[in-house]
Amino acid sequence: MRKSHGQSFKKQVIKLAECPACQGRAVVQGVFHELACEACNASGWIDGWTRQALPLDELVTQLGMNLRVATSQIEQLRNPQVTGPEELYQSSNRIGAGGTNFTGD
Repeated sequence: MRKSHGQSFKKQVIKLAECPACQGRAVVQGVFHELACEACNASGWIDGWTRQALPLDELVTQLGMNLRVATSQIEQLRNPQVTGPEELYQSSNRIGAGGTNFTGD
């Protein structure tokens, strides 16, 4: 087991969960109008493990990190990697005339 002192060099992604008080809406219904949710600092998100509101500076960092992960997942789904026989037709193997794609047809 390795000992370490001080803070980590990398920021860890915290699992976020929707606030149960406002159901992720960031506002709760008052008597006459909607009010900012006190349970989640009007963000709609809480720490998924401790179920406590995150400080605003930590919340901004975590939302940015989670957004970056979600964006990369969306890009992977938009551009699927082709495998199998279709890969021969989609990628250039540069063995045809003039360095073009040769499929053997």
